Amino acid sequence: MPHALVAKYGETRLPRYTSYPTAPAFSDAVGPQDYAEGLAALGPGAGSAPVSLYLHIPFCRDMCWYCGCHTSISRQDAPISEYLEVLTREIALVSRAAGGELSVETVHFGGGTPTVIRPEAFVALMTTLRQAFAFQADASIAVEIDPRTLSSGMIEALAASGVNRASLGVQSFDIVVQRAINRVQTIEETQKAVTGLRTAGARSINFDLIYGLPHQTVQSCIETVKASVEMRPDRLAVFGYAHVPAFKKHQRLIDEGTLPCATKRNEQAEAIAHELTAGGYIQIGLDHFALPDDPLALAARSGTLHRNFQGYTEDSCETLIGLGASAIGRVPLGYVQNQVALGRYAELVNAGVLPTAKGYRLTGEDRLRARIIERLMCDFEVDLNELCREADVEVASLLDGNERLAELAADGVVTVADGRVVVSGHARFMVRAVAAAFDAYLGAFGRTHSKAA
Repeated sequence: MPHALVAKYGETRLPRYTSYPTAPAFSDAVGPQDYAEGLAALGPGAGSAPVSLYLHIPFCRDMCWYCGCHTSISRQDAPISEYLEVLTREIALVSRAAGGELSVETVHFGGGTPTVIRPEAFVALMTTLRQAFAFQADASIAVEIDPRTLSSGMIEALAASGVNRASLGVQSFDIVVQRAINRVQTIEETQKAVTGLRTAGARSINFDLIYGLPHQTVQSCIETVKASVEMRPDRLAVFGYAHVPAFKKHQRLIDEGTLPCATKRNEQAEAIAHELTAGGYIQIGLDHFALPDDPLALAARSGTLHRNFQGYTEDSCETLIGLGASAIGRVPLGYVQNQVALGRYAELVNAGVLPTAKGYRLTGEDRLRARIIERLMCDFEVDLNELCREADVEVASLLDGNERLAELAADGVVTVADGRVVVSGHARFMVRAVAAAFDAYLGAFGRTHSKAA
């Protein structure tokens, strides 16, 4: 990408647009009763649309200093066991509020590190989910994994529970970078986890990589990619490190002087993309890569790719049920988020109350802008005529006076003609800046986001 564009836009802090509006727009104007009404409107039964489940397990054995997740450090199993008891009660509350069994198409366990759960406890949790919801026969069940702590017993538990997708945190194999982020992980540990999971029947393996980390260089990024490609994961997600120490205090342990500038971050991102495509992977949207026959690549080619809180996905479910502390979901009325504090989350659930802390009611305009932003993030282009016609809105209302979009067009980042907005091929890393041109709330809530490049 031209250096002039990186210099102008690269330091801009923008949302990742895994939802619209983004989480800073959520407020306590949406609470437990609203969520209960949203669940009741889903219409359980064989004729209802399938839903996705997200379960948040907010525990890790050690803190990775780059982490931006809601997680707690626990070296003991007792707090985790207590949390699972509360989570089990929440599952029952949600199932009851929905009026019966909802058809489940996808499940994603995130965190934290979901595999800190004891193997027998994970099997019990999956049994609880299958009793509370109607799993489709070919349901996708994915778990985020820290290879450093993955035991053979846990691999067996995942297989017994029907887990068929695994996402492994890698970030970087450079030992200098690993020490700077407090996450030392060898290639051998990662390979052992991959081999074990595949032997146990995992049909899809994903690696998470990060660029923009302390002491990271283009060469170390390339070496990490080469080592990763040797293990042939089906997918890779490549994220830019978001340094927000004001919100994540443990990030203050990272020396800001060792972080690369926007230009170097972009060079790292482009080097990773080049190395992965040379290794036979297809670039999906902004930051995902997949083998050509992977469902994610097929969805990208067919125009059915979607974006949600886990990133790019082929999951087309319009409803996402979030379970666990801080989990975010989406129901017909809009977004809902659970209490973040474990104590308050447990207090409400144990009292028989849905632990909704805040949310957002979507307006018709929100839904239109969400579709525009999703298509830009997924396809790098959008036909405003088609979407506006469906929403009974004039295209001019989105384009007239849109100074941000006009500036991007003047800089060659996009072309705008006959109601079509197309991101230029050389500027695809700037797609978040283009999406931001259709964000009616950008900057309204004082939240710091990650850099655009």
